[in-house]
Amino acid sequence: MPIVVRIDVELARRKMSVGEFADRVGLTPANVAVLKNGRAKAVRFSTLEAMCRVLDCQPGDLLEWVPDDRDATQALRGAQQ
Repeated sequence: MPIVVRIDVELARRKMSVGEFADRVGLTPANVAVLKNGRAKAVRFSTLEAMCRVLDCQPGDLLEWVPDDRDATQALRGAQQ
């Protein structure tokens, strides 16, 4: 998946447990795990806002776009045309 969720990095920086984070954001630990493991298909802006508030960070600190093989192939084709 081209969007990578970096919650684990931000939690480690703050020495915050998943349970504490989940409680403060208003999510279940299971839903935090879904986000951390890249299985989420969507995130509500209100949830993203709560995560940023709790972690005192920007959305870009939590989400990263990483091109996958398909994106690299399309970019190569576009450069050849």
